[in-house]
Amino acid sequence: MYYQSIISFFLFTLIIACSSPEEKAASDIDSNSIATTETTTEAPQKHQNENAFVAKVEEAHHREDFLSKKAIQFDIVLTFGGNERLNGTILTTTDSRRGVITHKNGHKVYYNENDVYYSPEMENPQRIRFGAYTWPYFFLYPYKLSDPGTNWKAYENSMLNDKEYFTQQLTFDAGTGDDPEDWYIAYADKETHLIDVAAYIVTAGGSTQAEAEKDPHAIQYKDYTMIDGIPIAQNWIFWEWRKEEGLTKELGAATLSNIKFVNVNENTFDAPESFSKT
Repeated sequence: MYYQSIISFFLFTLIIACSSPEEKAASDIDSNSIATTETTTEAPQKHQNENAFVAKVEEAHHREDFLSKKAIQFDIVLTFGGNERLNGTILTTTDSRRGVITHKNGHKVYYNENDVYYSPEMENPQRIRFGAYTWPYFFLYPYKLSDPGTNWKAYENSMLNDKEYFTQQLTFDAGTGDDPEDWYIAYADKETHLIDVAAYIVTAGGSTQAEAEKDPHAIQYKDYTMIDGIPIAQNWIFWEWRKEEGLTKELGAATLSNIKFVNVNENTFDAPESFSKT
């Protein structure tokens, strides 16, 4: 499993609540590398610890159908504290192993499992790596609940801002991703079983679990739309989150558009030799 810990998925501390607002939390792809939707022949694997909660959520999100596609692409405009954090296009394989982020200014970031490559004119490699894994992981989260290294257990509080949910807590095996001490609490709608909210802590950047638990956050998934029969949220809202109070302060938001499954070839995710590596 490759992004689980950044907000597991290398979530370099949703630097969302310390430092500047932009560091809190939180163009076109080569048409020769992309065609139309194509399916793979491998059946998606289910995790041996999958439970009823995970099974229902994955069924609601059509996980098997999602993973039968090769890759998905979408435009994203992401802001925190009123500042634009990302404006561009994300292309990722549905299994999360490889991807490319093309910024509106033409800068590109490639990730290939544990390696990240970026346009040489870009600065701040740590922040680049954070973004390379974080934003695709948020998008893919509902389809990664039974990845290897994931563990689920009951979570006692099913209420969030006066609404009752199905809830469970996600933790990770030691050695899973960069930050196995991260955890998530998934809130699934009781009627649709779609993920409405995922609360989390981030231990990246040297924070201990105890320190991270002093400032947990959450991502809210809104405005699901059907893309080739698969429900995908078009809008995200980032919040401060507290166990008893729920979603407290809005921190940022993202709008997704032009969401589509695409075909990719063997060279789509190969970074140019001139690119730097984090």
